[in-house]
This record gives sequence, structure tokens and C-alpha cells, in this order.
Amino acid sequence: MPKQEIQGMTFDVDGDGFLQQPDLWTEEVAVLFARYDGTGELNEKHWAVIRFIRNHWKETDMAPMVRKICEHTGLRLREIYELFPMGPARGACKIAGLPKPDGCV
Repeated sequence: MPKQEIQGMTFDVDGDGFLQQPDLWTEEVAVLFARYDGTGELNEKHWAVIRFIRNHWKETDMAPMVRKICEHTGLRLREIYELFPMGPARGACKIAGLPKPDGCV
């Protein structure tokens, strides 16, 4: 299993950098992952998306579809991509500590 070190902390990740133990996720981990992948500092819009994704995953064991993210946060798809340049799956879900999503997010 690959490991990723960010600012002295080591994480077990898959080949695409997704956290392998989602229960170890914290908001501090999100901040580290966001800085590492180029998303940068997280603002309230980022946190709204991250928290929704995280809560949806906890309830359903699945990442939400991007349409649901937009509906819940009031953000447009374009805004999601501006906040998370790597997109909702590779960016937002990774920062939210989810395993790599299987389908369309």
C-alpha cells in the first residue's frame, strides 16, 4: 500500500492518493490534503462541499452525485470546479477523506 507524507504526517493511500482509512480523517487532514494537491486554503464554500460529501458518505457509504452537491450547497457546477480544480471526485472527495469513488460524482 502506498504511503503519502505531508508535513511530517504519513497516510496510507491508494495509487491515486485517496485515503485508505477514511475513519482517520479529520479537518486537519483535509487542510493538509488541500494544500498538498494545490487546492490551497479552504474557505466556507469548500467546507460546505466537504462536509456534505463526508456526511453523505457516512450515511450511504457512497459519494454523492455532483448534482446533489450543487443542490445542497447552492453552488453551480462551475463553482465546484473553481473551488476544487481537480473536480468533485479527484479533488473534493479526496480532501473529504473518502475512498476513491466508483462512479460519477
